[in-house]
Formats: sequence, structure tokens, C-alpha cells
Amino acid sequence: MRIGAHVDPTDPLAEAAARDAEAVQFFLADPQGWKAPKPREDAERLRAADVDLYVHAPYVINVATLNNRIRIPSRKLLLSHAAAAATVGARGLIVHGGHVNAGDDLAAGFDNWRKTFAYAADSGGFPLPILIENTAGGDNACARHLDALARLWDALGDYEVGFCLDTCHAHAGGEELLGLVDRVKAITGRIDLIHANNSKGTFNSGQDRHDNLTGGTIDPELVVAVIRAAGAPVIVETPGGVEGQAADIAFLRGQLGAAA
Repeated sequence: MRIGAHVDPTDPLAEAAARDAEAVQFFLADPQGWKAPKPREDAERLRAADVDLYVHAPYVINVATLNNRIRIPSRKLLLSHAAAAATVGARGLIVHGGHVNAGDDLAAGFDNWRKTFAYAADSGGFPLPILIENTAGGDNACARHLDALARLWDALGDYEVGFCLDTCHAHAGGEELLGLVDRVKAITGRIDLIHANNSKGTFNSGQDRHDNLTGGTIDPELVVAVIRAAGAPVIVETPGGVEGQAADIAFLRGQLGAAA
């Protein structure tokens, strides 16, 4: 089981070494912006490294929305990030499940996800796995609650789609962590990556506020239980920089090793 962290994109391999991480996740462009990623001079070094790489798509992407001014650029930006992530040898591109606006039909949001994969298929398909991530907040979200996630997966049934399970998002989104892996796999058939985060927000608060694994409102043993049940690679997206994330990685290795 490979364990790592979300890091600064300037030199991901140096960040991995500083944390004793076997995997890293990073952005390829401004996470709050609409610019396509630029080619990386270190692409060959990244591809050759003995570190598993994951890329997180910008937060602004929302392919579910009925707003054409956001949805259409979102599709294009997702495809450009997928292409760029493939050039560095990433194992997956993580993207949030998105939402529709209040008063809009959520069914249209699921169909917009289907259209996104159809749009990509028209140009040869995504060049690496797209990992849709569950989200913490919003009453009109496509991947906050498991009933919505089931409708999303039904809409995407003709396509190969991966899933990233975030423990903070699940807890803050109102999904109990105990037994969650089995409930998710009953819908998706897979969990490709775990975002192992504790939560500053309380259960069902809708607050996307990460905390270190031994802090926050989630029993750390529940986070460990999710990881053990999923058997998937792990990325911590926790605060505290090198020191905080290195401690979280060491904590997970100690807990998972002790249970082996």
C-alpha cells in the first residue's frame, strides 16, 4: 500500500523525499484558475521516478452544471489536464463530483457527466483514469451522498470511471465511515485512491476543512479502518507542511503495520 501526500508542484519528487512518501499528488496549474497546464521540463524525470504520481484537477471545474459558461470550459479544461497528467506519468486525475445550481434538476447534472465522457471519447478518450471524488457540501451535489453517487455511476455506465474516496468529505458530507468502503464498492465496484484526512467540521456539517489524522472530529481508527478495507493507495491532504504530513504518513504506516 503506497502512502503519500498532496504537495507543492514545483518539485514533487523533492517533496516526496522530505516526507518519506511513496506517492504524491499535485496540481499542474492554478487550482482556482481556468488556464490549461504548461508542459513541465521535469516530465521525463517524473515519469521515471519510483514515486506514484497523481494529479488533482482545478477546483473550478464543474462539468455537472447547467450553466454553459462553466460546463463547456470545464469539459475542455478537464481534457487538457488529463493530457498533461498523462505526460508526467500520473496514475490518475482526480476531479470533484460537481453540482447543479439550486432549483436545477440534478438528473441533468448526471447526464452532463455522461456528456463529458462522450466529449472526451470523440477525441480518443481520456489518456489516464479519471477518479471522481466525493464532496463534502451542497444539497445539489453529484457525489456527496451515496444515493447521488449511485445515480452518477448509472449515468456513466458505458464508460470506465475511477473513484477517489475522501474521508473528511464523507464525514462532513453525512456518510458514516464505518462500513463505508463496502457501501461505496457496491455502487462503484472500485476505490482507486483514498484521500486520508481528518475533519475540522463535525459530522454532516458540509464543511470541507481538513485536519491532521490525530486531530479533528473523526476517530483516527475509523480513517485507518477505511484505508485497510479499501486496500487502495493513500494521499494525505492535511495541514502542517512537511512536518505535519510526514507525521500523518508515519502514523498510518505504524497503524497499518501493527495490524498486519
